[in-house]
Amino acid sequence: MATAMTNTEIRTAGWREWLSLPDLGIAQIKAKLDTGARTSALHAFDQEVFRRNSADWIKFAAPPLQRDDISLVQCEAPIVDQRMVTNSGGGSEQRFFIETAISLGGEQWPIEIGLTNRHEMGYRMLLGRAAMKGRLMIDPAISGHRTGN
Repeated sequence: MATAMTNTEIRTAGWREWLSLPDLGIAQIKAKLDTGARTSALHAFDQEVFRRNSADWIKFAAPPLQRDDISLVQCEAPIVDQRMVTNSGGGSEQRFFIETAISLGGEQWPIEIGLTNRHEMGYRMLLGRAAMKGRLMIDPAISGHRTGN
């Protein structure tokens, strides 16, 4: 079967990877790469909407380390959307969405992330298939590589 080639090289990644969100000041966060999830999600709390330059922004606290709610990064970003999302438990919740850069494996590109409470989840971030499309292929045998971020 023929495959269409793009200008972006598709890289192989593991089911979990270290990445960074440089626009948010998050130098490293271990994310679960989940092809079953359409959207990406970031553990964020103390969310507060405010206005800046006639646009809605959100400030929030993000703990980038698993099992550590003390080491927080204070973040701000413009809100790009607010919508209902079906979570992993099958329930629906309203989430704010932001767009930010992701850096993984020496490459950087913009992604959309929903802000939510992932306290009970194993990973502070979930990278969904919309953010991976055309860029990453998941190899479930690979896990947790530090990719030079």
